Amino acid sequence: MKALVFPGQGSQFVGMGKELYDSRKEIKDLMDFSNEILGFDILKIMFEGTDEDLKKTKVTQPAIFIHSVAAVKAIDGTGAQMVAGHSLGEFSALVANGVLSFEDGLKLVSERALAMQEACDINPSSMAAILGLDDAKVEEICASINGIVVPANYNCPGQLVISGESKAVEEACNAMKEAGAKRALILPVNGAFHSPLMQPAQERLASAIENAKFRKATIPVYQNITTTAVTDPDEIKKNLIAQLTGPVKWTQSVQNMIKDGATNFVEVGPGKTLQGLIKKINSEVTVASAI
Repeated sequence: MKALVFPGQGSQFVGMGKELYDSRKEIKDLMDFSNEILGFDILKIMFEGTDEDLKKTKVTQPAIFIHSVAAVKAIDGTGAQMVAGHSLGEFSALVANGVLSFEDGLKLVSERALAMQEACDINPSSMAAILGLDDAKVEEICASINGIVVPANYNCPGQLVISGESKAVEEACNAMKEAGAKRALILPVNGAFHSPLMQPAQERLASAIENAKFRKATIPVYQNITTTAVTDPDEIKKNLIAQLTGPVKWTQSVQNMIKDGATNFVEVGPGKTLQGLIKKINSEVTVASAI
């Protein structure tokens, strides 16, 4: 069985989407529509902007979403039986399986980006990558730290990202190193994504999600929060809202997709990050880029 997987923040690059834009008229028209929906020329930033331009949250998240959905159109979503997305990528997955229209998906992604940026501005916060420790040990150390610090991204065995208040994240990193972590590296992000500090963003996004039209999925989506196959639109909404303050359980999602029959994973969107993670989760499956 084939699974389409969609990347999240961090996979952007200068020039992203230009080849897709030039490839077919219907893809060009779709991408041009993005500027109209957002009210600014995001394609110019994607094609010609700098790394710094692309790192701005209000640009990064819509840019990755636009690239991913254009790539789905380029391959005509051929023959997949399930989809999943890493954090932001879940919105791309929901367009690919018919739950959201491109327009509604992009509006929600834009609202999500602005809400997350607003929440970041309220509290000094950060994230850190922990390499070479068991998940259970990372969870135990986070629970022992004074202040807010939680597991945020279960990326693959031995690679977990933590998130929270800056001081608590630093203390956790020191404790992780003492416990034998190969690395405990503060990430260059300006907020504590997938932590309780995203509560203000969650409230703002919840309102937008409740007002958007969600359809029943044509194929199951394995959502970050539940890690299991979901098709019901109301459940999908609830999980999307919970995702902002809850962890991205990517390892567990991929394991469940494999258990349910996935043997071939196709990454749809910029970069190859997910392919590397999936291979570390299970070396026997095949991975590839969509384009």
